[in-house]
Amino acid sequence: MWNLPWENHSSVSEFILLGFSRDYQTNIILFNIFFFLYLATLAGNGLIVTLIHLDPHLHTPMYFFISVLSMLDMSYVTTTVPQMLVHLVRQKKTISYAGCVTQMCIFLVLGITEGWLFSVMAYDRYVAICHPLRYKVIMSPWLCGAMVVFCGLWGVTCSLVYIVFTMRLPYCGPNEINHFFCEVPAVLKLACADTSLNDRVNFILGIILLLVPLSFILASYVRIFAAILRIRSAQSRLKAFSTCASHITVVTMFCGPAMFMYMNPGANASPERDKKLALFYNVISAFLNPIIYSLRNKDVKRAFFKLTGWAGRVPE
Repeated sequence: MWNLPWENHSSVSEFILLGFSRDYQTNIILFNIFFFLYLATLAGNGLIVTLIHLDPHLHTPMYFFISVLSMLDMSYVTTTVPQMLVHLVRQKKTISYAGCVTQMCIFLVLGITEGWLFSVMAYDRYVAICHPLRYKVIMSPWLCGAMVVFCGLWGVTCSLVYIVFTMRLPYCGPNEINHFFCEVPAVLKLACADTSLNDRVNFILGIILLLVPLSFILASYVRIFAAILRIRSAQSRLKAFSTCASHITVVTMFCGPAMFMYMNPGANASPERDKKLALFYNVISAFLNPIIYSLRNKDVKRAFFKLTGWAGRVPE
């Protein structure tokens, strides 16, 4: 029988997720807040995906990438929030060893894919603003699909590296994870062995998975802003800046906290701070993305009013 490389190194069969508080009343309040955020995230991102699918005017590379981002966000929060909600109202807050590994793997795949998708979206804006006449030729459906597939495959590959290096360590107790889900930095604190190699691996992966795409984004926006400043029409400049500002805001909300979490040595980490950071780039950013990126967009509003039959309220 073939065994996974970490199965014989641990005597722990399950983990306990401590979450945010041991106070029942506080947990009930948190349950209501996070339940609302979860439903709103699914509704907002689901609406974006639906509108982009149904409206032919939104069948462009930019909205294709936004729809992929929305699907990633819905999957991202579903990986962690439903379990968190259950644990907020139950006394037993356990997750099996296999369940913890699975949650970490799915979370990493989605997170890494989303991080690199942001660099693809920056490249899309670069081509649209700097090479508008060749935009449709360069950003062909085949290229758009290939870039999304690459992001997904890269996410799977790098997440496996994280998982193998994390779960190769022995976990012999205690089994209490001071977090609201199984995340690599929080799980590593329970290892019964030296984690200095993991700190170095996490730092190197952080450079590859966060700083490299951020460098691509920065290079794209240097060229974009140079091109925008050459636009004579003030209205056109404002529209271009508005599109770029939305993307920069979303990237900052996601990559900033993630960089601080995964590139910070384990010895310097604070569990309470890490929980807040994870909450921000996992739940809050997914909730705000539809508002920042799409629901304020005139094209999306136009598609929404057409879909609901409120043709008289279609914005100009």
